[in-house]
Amino acid sequence: MWINNAYAQFGGAGGADSGMSSIIMMIGMFAVLYFIMIRPQMKRQKELKAMLESLAKGDEVSTASGLMGKITEIKDQYVTVELAPNLTVKMQRSAIGAVLPKDTLKSI
Repeated sequence: MWINNAYAQFGGAGGADSGMSSIIMMIGMFAVLYFIMIRPQMKRQKELKAMLESLAKGDEVSTASGLMGKITEIKDQYVTVELAPNLTVKMQRSAIGAVLPKDTLKSI
C-alpha cells in the first residue's frame, strides 16, 4: 500500500543488439553440443557397425552381457557362440559387444 510500483524502462538501441546476440549464443551452444555429444556418438555407432559386419567364424568375442566365447556359425542376424566345450548359444549379432584378441580365451 505504501510502496509505489516500479516499472522497467526500455532503451531504444539495445533491443536489436540483444536479439542478434541471443541468436549467436544459440548457434554457439548447438555447435558445442554437436562436437561434445553428437559427433562422438555417431563415430562410436559407425565403429560398432563396422565391427559387427566384420565378424567371422573363429573370432573370440565378448557379449553385451559379459559372456565370452568363440563364434562357430554366422547367419544374417544371428551368431552361434561356443561358451564352453559342448555349450553353444545362439544370439543376435547386435548382442556382440567386442571382438577379443586371438587366444584370449586360452589364457583364462
